[in-house]
Order: sequence, then C-alpha cells, then structure tokens
Amino acid sequence: MTDPAVTAAHGHGSGAWPLIRAERAALAVDLADMTDERWETPSLCTGLTVREVLAHLTAGASLNAVRWMAGVIRCRFDFDKQVAMRLAEQLGTTPAETLERFRRIIPSTTKPPLPAIAMLGETIVHGEDIRRPLGIRRDHPIEVVTRVAEYYQGSDLVVVAKGRVAGLRLVADDGPFTTGSGPVVSGPTLALVMAMTGRAAYCDELEGGGAELLRSRCGTV
Repeated sequence: MTDPAVTAAHGHGSGAWPLIRAERAALAVDLADMTDERWETPSLCTGLTVREVLAHLTAGASLNAVRWMAGVIRCRFDFDKQVAMRLAEQLGTTPAETLERFRRIIPSTTKPPLPAIAMLGETIVHGEDIRRPLGIRRDHPIEVVTRVAEYYQGSDLVVVAKGRVAGLRLVADDGPFTTGSGPVVSGPTLALVMAMTGRAAYCDELEGGGAELLRSRCGTV
C-alpha cells in the first residue's frame, strides 16, 4: 500500500511538506545520542561540521521571505554571508541544543522564497551531507528521491545542478528516473541526486561513459 505522503511527492506545492517533515524526523532520530566529538565531524559541505549543517537546515526552516530579504539586504547581497549569519543564529551553545532547535522545526512550513520541492531537496541533500561522513545510511523512499532528482535536473536555482549534468544521460538503476542525452551515468537515484548537486563522494557509486565527466564537474560545495 502506497504511503499518502509518497503519493503527494508527484504533485507540486503543499504535497512536498509531508515528505519534508518525514525526512526531518528521520534525520533527528539518526542524530540522537551522538557524542559531542561526533558532532564535530566534517560534513560533505566544505568547511562545515555536521552540527553546522544541521543548524543551516534549522535556519532555512525559520526564515520566511521577508526575513530572508531583510538578511540579504543586511549582508549587502552577500548570500554566503547571510547563510553563515543565519547558521550562527541556530547553532546554540551545545550539540544537544543544536539538535533540539532542529527538532522544533520538524513540522515547520516556513521557507525562504523557494518552491517547497526545493526545501525537500535541501533536506535530503544536507541530510546526506551529515549522514555520509558519520557512516549512517537511510533508505529514502524511491518515489521521494525520484521527485527530487526530477526537480534538480531542471533547476539551477539553489545549487547548479541542471548545468552540471548538461550533455549527459542520467539513468537510475533502482527507480524510474532518467534524463538527458549523451554519455551515460548510471547508479542509485540518491547518488545521482548527490552528484548533480556537486558531491563528488557519491560519484564512486556511479558508472558509465559519462561518470568521470560528472565527477570532474563536482567541486567543493
């Protein structure tokens, strides 16, 4: 029987929110009971620890369009500076507080001026930025990662993804996702999503004539 939240993955707008909540809740469970030392593990986001990436996710769920724009203006349109500022606001004084702040935003539907599907993508991608270095695996529902893959292959909005896979044919080996034309890159849908968004670590799970080209286009995140 199909989960109604998964069915909603094929729609737009509000249909993404049950999936976002499910992904946030799963991440909170995965990070419970970690030692303080583990929280300092470098994430897949260059220069950020796993704790800082979690605070970044909390910040994204705490910013509406008005607050986002106010921060952009305050930071003189330096978007990286705004990200760093908002992350610092949500970090808290201890890892336990960082996690507690994240738990509080699990049901939040607050977002910057982005489509809800972009928030789902951010939640999954940054969740993996955290999990991978910690050796934690999550079996994401294939319908959900397929929906995110379909979004990223046509978007350069938050992260350059569409441009990164230009001239390549991506083929998932565990679900229905496929896009583009050119040398083939095949592998798990999640690995394709992560490579599309610049995570070279996931290219090890991909194969095909275009895999090395895609790897070369994955830089620091």
